[in-house]
Amino acid sequence: MKTAIIMMALSILGFTAQAQKTTGKNSKTIVLVHGAWSDASSWDAVIPLLKAEGGEVINVNLAGHGKDETSFAGITFQTYVDQVKAAIGTRSNVVLVGHSFAGLVISQVAEQIPDQIKELIFLAAALPHDGDSLLSLAKQDPASHIGKSLTIDQEHGAAVIAKDAVADIFAADAPVQVQEYIAAHIKPEPLAPLATPVQLTDKNFGSIKKVYIHTVNDNAISYPAQQYMVKAGKVDKVYTLQSSHTPFVSMPDKLAAILIAERK
Repeated sequence: MKTAIIMMALSILGFTAQAQKTTGKNSKTIVLVHGAWSDASSWDAVIPLLKAEGGEVINVNLAGHGKDETSFAGITFQTYVDQVKAAIGTRSNVVLVGHSFAGLVISQVAEQIPDQIKELIFLAAALPHDGDSLLSLAKQDPASHIGKSLTIDQEHGAAVIAKDAVADIFAADAPVQVQEYIAAHIKPEPLAPLATPVQLTDKNFGSIKKVYIHTVNDNAISYPAQQYMVKAGKVDKVYTLQSSHTPFVSMPDKLAAILIAERK
């Protein structure tokens, strides 16, 4: 039981810096990008389900997250974009998935290499317009629980979530033991990328198919804010999950089924 609880907790916030990849007969590639205050192992419960259906799965761990010890001073928003582009390499027909903050990352990647991206999937994610940053979008979401629990550490260039608010914000539908574990292990987030605006055009980013996965019981990016971004963002298809901000933990099978359907 203890092992299961720890594994669920690792899936929520992630503490293993890894890139998971498999090559099958299916030429379509799905690339997963985790959100803020998380890392690549967020997807650990979903990846085996994706792999079982064939095709290639690439799981990107962003600099400064998990076990990666890159100094926050050396991390920019473009650092993340370049990491995702490097993971994609020369591949085409890519389904690019971003959770939460990574919605901005995948948007900028699509802007820079649009010919390689089949579609963008935003999972409880920021869906930006040109000039938006995560912090600017957060100001438009008064129902989010993050603002009242967020501290900006200018000296270290970090954004810090109060430990007593972690469970409510990220994993309200997780078992109590898991909530306690992640609250004890959450790490600061590099600040600069959160404040960096995206640079998007209708020609590139605007031309790519977009799918949004709503998380109805979300206290990080509220459901009303998600709905507003979808309405304003020219989204082609919408799915809805009755989950908190971390459906890859609470309902990985349902999430995987959506991703598999969109990869076909």
